[in-house]
Amino acid sequence: MKIALTIAGSDSGGGAGIQADLKTFAALGVYGASVITSVTAQNTQGVQGVQDLPALFVGRQLDSVLSDLDVAAAKTGMLSNSEIIEAVSEKIKQYRLSRLVVDPVMAAKGGDPLLQPQARETLMRLLLPLATVITPNLPEAEILVNRKVATIAEMEEAAKTIYGSSGCAVVVKGGHLEGEAVDVYFDGSRIVHFRGDRIPSPNTHGTGCTFSASIAAFMAQGLDLAQSVRRAKEFTAGAIRHAFPVGKGIGPTHHLFELYNFRDRWEVVEDLKQAVKLLEESRIGSLIPEVQSNLGMALPGATSTEEVAAFPGRLIRWEDTFRHLSSPALGGSRHIARIILTAMKHDPLIRAAMNIRYSPEIIAACQKLGFSVATFDRKEEPAALKEKEGSSLEWGVQKGIETLGAVPTIVWDRGDFGKEAMVRVLGRSAREVAQIVVKIQKALTEKPS
Repeated sequence: MKIALTIAGSDSGGGAGIQADLKTFAALGVYGASVITSVTAQNTQGVQGVQDLPALFVGRQLDSVLSDLDVAAAKTGMLSNSEIIEAVSEKIKQYRLSRLVVDPVMAAKGGDPLLQPQARETLMRLLLPLATVITPNLPEAEILVNRKVATIAEMEEAAKTIYGSSGCAVVVKGGHLEGEAVDVYFDGSRIVHFRGDRIPSPNTHGTGCTFSASIAAFMAQGLDLAQSVRRAKEFTAGAIRHAFPVGKGIGPTHHLFELYNFRDRWEVVEDLKQAVKLLEESRIGSLIPEVQSNLGMALPGATSTEEVAAFPGRLIRWEDTFRHLSSPALGGSRHIARIILTAMKHDPLIRAAMNIRYSPEIIAACQKLGFSVATFDRKEEPAALKEKEGSSLEWGVQKGIETLGAVPTIVWDRGDFGKEAMVRVLGRSAREVAQIVVKIQKALTEKPS
C-alpha cells in the first residue's frame, strides 16, 4: 500500500486539517501518516483558539516519519508561522520529497486567520518552490498575486503569475465564483479548466483540505498531476454531495461517502429480503392487486430512481401468497421508486413503500388500526400528467400528503379509466412496511369477538 503524508493542523471538530486528510487517504486506499503543526480549538462555527507546536518538534515529527516510512506523496496544510514553514521546508529538502501538494491555508471557512501575515513571504519564498502543485482558493490567490481575482480570465493570469514566481503547477480553485464550479490548472505549458456542477450545500467545511489530500493520494498511487487533479475534484464533489449535517455552523464534507454508500446498499437489500420473507410467511396473497405488487426501499438521501431498490418483475400473486422473480436491486422499479421519492421530499425518513389492492374493507381496517390515511381522486389529475408514464404516482402521493399535511402511512385511490384502484403503504423501512401489511391482513381475517 502506498503511503501519503499530511503536514497540517488539527481540527478538533474533525472536519478539516489532519482529520480530513487522514479520512481522505483512508477513503482513497492509501496509508496515511501525519505531522501536526498546530492544534486548534475549532468547531463548525469557527476557530476559538490556536496553539502552534514548536518548530523544532514539528521537525522531529518529520524525522520520525520520513526516516522510517517510504512516503510516496505529501501535502501541507496549516503552517501558521515562519519558523514552522522553515522547519518543514528544510525537512522536505533533506528527505527529497518529490511529490508535494501545498494547500496555502490562510483562513478557516468562517474567515478566522490560520496563517500569520508575516509568514506569507516565507511560504512564498521557501515552500512554494519545493511544491509539485499549489491549490489556492480565490482569496488565497489574491494574496499570492497581490491583486483582485474574480473571473476565470483573472484566475488564469493568477495561475501564470504564481507559476512564474514559484516554478510549481497551480490549481486556482473557483469555489467562490458564481455559477459553474471551475478550477483553473496551469503547469507551465497548458491551461486546463476542470469543470463541475456547483452543489448547493451548507456542509463545505474542509473542502480545501479534502481536495489537496486527494491530489496527494492519487499522485502516491502513480497518477500524473493532471489526472490526480481531475480525480480529486470528482472525489471532493462526491464528499460535498453526500455530506450530512454536523454541528450548528458550516458542516464538514463526507470523506467516507463511498464506504457508507456500500454499507447502505447492503443494508437496504438485506432489509428488503427480510421484509419479503415476512410477507411470504404471512401469506398475504389476497392483498396483491391485479397489476401485482412491488416493495421498495431507498438509500438514505436518495434523489433518483436508481437509488431505490425494489424487485424487478414485481411480486406476483401465487395462490394465497406470492413469488418474486428476482432478488431486490437498485433501480428495480421506477413506479415504486417515484412513490418513495415523493414522500422523501417531505420526510427523508420515509424511505419504503409497497402497493396493495384497494377495497373499502382494507381502508376501514387501516383506520381501525390507527394508521394515518389520505386519499386522492385520479379524475382530478391534469391531462398532461395522465399522458406521462409514471407521473400519476408522484401527483397522487403528493396530493395525499398535501391533504393530510404530512406523509401518511396509507395513500389510496379508487382508480380511473384504465387505472386500477390502489393502496400504497409507506414507512421508514421495508420491514416496517411489511409489518404494516401483515397487520392489515390479520385485521381483515380476524373474526369479530
